[in-house]
Amino acid sequence: MKYENGKVTELKIAYIGGGSRGWAWGLMSDLALCDKISGTVYLYDIDKQAAYDNEKIGNSISKIDSNYGNFKYVAADTYELALTNADFVVISILPGTFDEMESDVHTPEKYGIYQPVGDTTGIGGVFRALRALPMFFEFAEKIKEFCPKAFVINYTNPMALCVAALYKAFPEIKCFGCCHEVFHTQDFLCRIVANELGIEKPKRNDIKVNIVGTNHFTWLTKAYYNDIDLFPIYESFCKKQARKNEDDSNQDVICNGGGVFTDGQRVKMDLFLKFGYIAAAGDRHLVEFCPPNWYLKDPATVAAWKYALTSVKWRKEELRGRLARKDRLLSGEEEMKIVLTGEEGVNQICALLGLNDFITNVNLPNYGQIPNLPLGAIVETNARFCAGGITPVFAGNVPTTIKPLVDRNVDVQRMILDACWERDLDKAFIAFITDTQNTLTLHESRELFDEMVKNTKEYLKEFF
Repeated sequence: MKYENGKVTELKIAYIGGGSRGWAWGLMSDLALCDKISGTVYLYDIDKQAAYDNEKIGNSISKIDSNYGNFKYVAADTYELALTNADFVVISILPGTFDEMESDVHTPEKYGIYQPVGDTTGIGGVFRALRALPMFFEFAEKIKEFCPKAFVINYTNPMALCVAALYKAFPEIKCFGCCHEVFHTQDFLCRIVANELGIEKPKRNDIKVNIVGTNHFTWLTKAYYNDIDLFPIYESFCKKQARKNEDDSNQDVICNGGGVFTDGQRVKMDLFLKFGYIAAAGDRHLVEFCPPNWYLKDPATVAAWKYALTSVKWRKEELRGRLARKDRLLSGEEEMKIVLTGEEGVNQICALLGLNDFITNVNLPNYGQIPNLPLGAIVETNARFCAGGITPVFAGNVPTTIKPLVDRNVDVQRMILDACWERDLDKAFIAFITDTQNTLTLHESRELFDEMVKNTKEYLKEFF
């Protein structure tokens, strides 16, 4: 890469999972709208045709507007071609297929275990990790071989475990994991500020927060708009909503999403009233870290808390829609819409190149930014991005009221990481029966575990 007149040119970005029909297109759009950097994105994917399709789609962007031609896209057939001398590596993959995810999410339903997402924790999260982590160990080895100094951005779930796997295989790797759940909570606070204070809705970045926890189970211990402490305002809002919820007149609740992603925010508000801190993820994620009889006992309980169980059947249908869109983009029938996604990956790249300087939430090993969680555990806090590096912001302790829930999650993740590193399904079973979501007997747990192994065996070959 080269620095010229306040810009960086000849940048090399390697994209593992570059055949993506979602994240890759989003990155292309964000890169097109950034006039500070230019270069080449190498797209590597086990589905080589998908990578070649994205090469064509990416290179068609410059035809929309010549100002968007700052990056060239190249499909790479090998790790070596994609990674050699890369400045940045982006990882965004689906571990297995939606058939395997269907087993993760829906096979446990036969035993009365329901999962809104099933990709981070719980029964489904264990099996997704068993498929993902051996691949991430390989990614780390290839990065170590071909571009050891590159910064690595991971978007894949289970986020914390995927980042942990990269550090396990290559301790010197410069990797961080990005998640937008905290952004959604900041947006929620913006709406509450506007409603409660009678002012114009602030921007997300106007809400300053302190973050502790693990991915998808993050908590705000401080939240400010200018010099206004938002905790009293949030508490008042939550109490008003709780009173309305008693007679189900929930029309004033500010919802995120809809349909299969419905999130009425009731869970996060209830958690605040119970524990005194702001849960900073979507309800669909939060409930999977709590004892299931709180919010996830059965579909009737889910309906009462006003969030959705997202079926894998819907995900498969949505994938068919994206594949159809891919065909339209390739044929020229549809033109790529170039809009900012709201993700911060490109801003992070610019900051690490010295082109800006900012603070945002990311997943990193615990170097002491959360003193009462184990060193080395992957935690989510704020971190400062600037020329040449990432520095975690000291976040303080996880509050004692919520620490037992966080501790259990950290301990299970450590067991899963060890099981994957050692390719030991017996150790994986221990994590499986220890997870908060598992309320089955040992015999039932064994039956379910063995069935899910059988369902996903094609992607668990390294364990046999």
